[in-house]
Amino acid sequence: MTQLQLDNQHNAIIIIPSEMPNDDDFELWAQLFLHGPEIVIGEFAAGADRHQCRFTYAQQSFNLNFEHYSNSIWINGEGIEAEHLLAALAHYFLTLLQQ
Repeated sequence: MTQLQLDNQHNAIIIIPSEMPNDDDFELWAQLFLHGPEIVIGEFAAGADRHQCRFTYAQQSFNLNFEHYSNSIWINGEGIEAEHLLAALAHYFLTLLQQ
């Protein structure tokens, strides 16, 4: 089961999936993870070692990040208002994961 950790020091939600996606599968993994009625998925960008998917929640912008070399996935907010919503967003994802 996927676990979430709110990291207040770095203003991020750390995502620990039960199985880490492959580099080539991250876009599909992101679409499945972000599937929820209050989430609007935006653009996807793929780099050599980091991929990013932008999305909105509660009218604020966030980034779902995947770094292949460190096998890390995290969400950060774009701006102070989004950062203040990280705890609510983590709770929202936990609710979706339990359904």
